[in-house]
Amino acid sequence: MSLLQELGAQLRATSDELPTGLVSVAMERLRSATELLNWVRQTSVDPIGVPQLANATEHAEHAAAALHLAQDAIAAYLAAMGLAADAGAAPDRDWKAGLTGEQIKPAPDQPEAAPPPEKLGPWWQDRVAKLTGEAPPRPEHAERGQVDTGELLRRVAAGVRSGDRARLGRDLHGVQASTGLALSAVTPPVLHRLAGDLLGHEPRPEDLPRLRSAAAGRVRSLLPGTSPAVLDTLLARICRAPAQADSQAHPADSAVTSSVLTGVLLARLGRDATTLDPAAPEPLSRRDGDA
Repeated sequence: MSLLQELGAQLRATSDELPTGLVSVAMERLRSATELLNWVRQTSVDPIGVPQLANATEHAEHAAAALHLAQDAIAAYLAAMGLAADAGAAPDRDWKAGLTGEQIKPAPDQPEAAPPPEKLGPWWQDRVAKLTGEAPPRPEHAERGQVDTGELLRRVAAGVRSGDRARLGRDLHGVQASTGLALSAVTPPVLHRLAGDLLGHEPRPEDLPRLRSAAAGRVRSLLPGTSPAVLDTLLARICRAPAQADSQAHPADSAVTSSVLTGVLLARLGRDATTLDPAAPEPLSRRDGDA
């Protein structure tokens, strides 16, 4: 390997190691927290931290943009050096950042403790029932195991592909609200990657009608209680198009709809839920085939 090739390899490795995925997930978590607080503050005159979260989200967005600019600059520099094969963007792995286990493991000398029960009432189950049309199971039949958000997303995606709305309802009913709401933070990079694979290129604003046509009917059939505006907002964010978020919308709507949309796009691509495992090999996409 020549000195020039070694330099190119180091630059590519540096570009790949930039924490774009982690910053993207952090940005979506802040956005989800803001939406939840906006919903809560409807009954309170206290802004309860919404301005601070908005500032933090703006900083995260600037960080994500700076990281992407750095990656583009490295690719352009490699191309200028004549390393065209190395200059192409690496497969987007940002989507894996949110699918890793989220549970904090206890210290080795401490026994693993069950999470404390939620004290806000069954509002998550009530909202899931409204969105899916599936009533929550009876308390004696409810299963509330320790499922992280990545595993919940895989279960939902599997239920969507099978077209089993009852199964979808059981999986969403069977978790705590904190796990379900975290779907809003986990799914955006996943949806962006899946949409790009379906389109054959990075999603653009002009792709919005095509994605809406590919997904809207299936999402509505599985979530008869969801508002079309929720899906439109999610699709607009995927395509980097202007999206007008509804501050009156229930925070669970975006979380549930985004997980179902993930399953719909997976089905359109002919993939199953196991491809959402962070340890799974990168699926072959149209972009990879074209390359």
